[in-house]
Amino acid sequence: MSSVVTTTAIRGRFLDIQNTVAQARDIHDQVRYVEDGLLLIQQGKIRWFGSWVEGQAQLTKNQPVEHYPNQLIVPGFIDTHIHFPQTEMVGAYGEQLLEWLNTYTFPTEIKFKDKSYADQIAHFFVNELLKNGTTTALVFCTIHPQSVDALFEAAERHQMRLIAGKVMMDRHAPEALMDTAESAYNDSKALIEKWHGKGRNLYAITPRFAPTSTPEQLACAGQLKTEYPDVYVHTHLSENKNEIAWVKDLFPEQKGYLDVYHHYGLTGQKSVFAHCVHLEEHEWDCMHATESAIAFCPTSNLFLGSGLFPLQKTWEKNVKVGLGTDIGAGTSFCQLQTLNEAYKVQQLQGDKLSAFESLYHATLGGAKALDLEDKLGNFNVGKEADFVVLNLHATALQKLRQERAKNIEDALFALFTMGDDRNIQATYIYGNKAYEQSN
Repeated sequence: MSSVVTTTAIRGRFLDIQNTVAQARDIHDQVRYVEDGLLLIQQGKIRWFGSWVEGQAQLTKNQPVEHYPNQLIVPGFIDTHIHFPQTEMVGAYGEQLLEWLNTYTFPTEIKFKDKSYADQIAHFFVNELLKNGTTTALVFCTIHPQSVDALFEAAERHQMRLIAGKVMMDRHAPEALMDTAESAYNDSKALIEKWHGKGRNLYAITPRFAPTSTPEQLACAGQLKTEYPDVYVHTHLSENKNEIAWVKDLFPEQKGYLDVYHHYGLTGQKSVFAHCVHLEEHEWDCMHATESAIAFCPTSNLFLGSGLFPLQKTWEKNVKVGLGTDIGAGTSFCQLQTLNEAYKVQQLQGDKLSAFESLYHATLGGAKALDLEDKLGNFNVGKEADFVVLNLHATALQKLRQERAKNIEDALFALFTMGDDRNIQATYIYGNKAYEQSN
């Protein structure tokens, strides 16, 4: 006896980007706006998408339809760089990167040796992602394997697609936060076997950054990547000028910061490097040649005074880029707030960031950066049904502004400029409503 496959039907205004693009100017041609649309979902995936008029024939008799007539439905937001253990230390005062790590980050991460504590923060963290419309994230844990277990267990309750990994760190850190090259290899290997590809969970080999790993540990990270070519690599790169100088002192035999990772086999199609604020020309070329990706983290770069990321350069060099909140140096879980700051970072460099390009980076572009554009990022049939229902009138000021919007692009830009978690009416994960704002 075959089980009945249930269909979920969502009606409303839909907006997405249909295909990944090579240049920002091409995004406008790929924008798909359906004023009155229908999304049909079966077993977590999109079965049909189009206009309500065309789609009614697809509905069975008495099919319930969730209708959002006044909202805007977009693909789920994708966060390409965030630290779940730093959730509790957002807004830590007064330091730049290296001092900030020693003063705030390391003491906080020591707490995650306790699995029950890690469980508590992981539960809070996943709920904050959902509350902010983030449906997929690439996440740093701590050096403790149990921190990875805690996060994936919390994500599994919602069938949420997360990529995460145990931090590898065997020098220049408190003793309580250091592993060894051998233990990092063994722990990471066990976690890959346990979690990678289980449900929607994916694993990332995670050296914190080059200064906190010995050459031996980076070699072990490269060995893991060779043994498990399908897993990700997630680390930091060229965030701060003092950090870059430190790397050059520690690795004088390499041409530059990125060359350290490249030497140990850590660049590639599933490698994501956070920040990249101060890349040299040859490093941009290496990023392109290896199909590595960048996580652009504007609120963090501004908060720590790291610098202004040259987003236009990613288009010039054809380098994949996604958007990262970088909690807790970043100051908001919300991609709307992150895009607000991203726009300002570009303005300070004499560049523009359009509403549609912003949407691209937060959705399909982020999926491309994570090598998941075949699964996520828009409403194409066959993709996983992760999406967000947005209330554009969350405040009196937003309502006033939206009533005067000239078109959908203007409305979207106002949302990205003024929006926050109050605009997230509902978040759907794998076709199921995982969060709904209470009135």
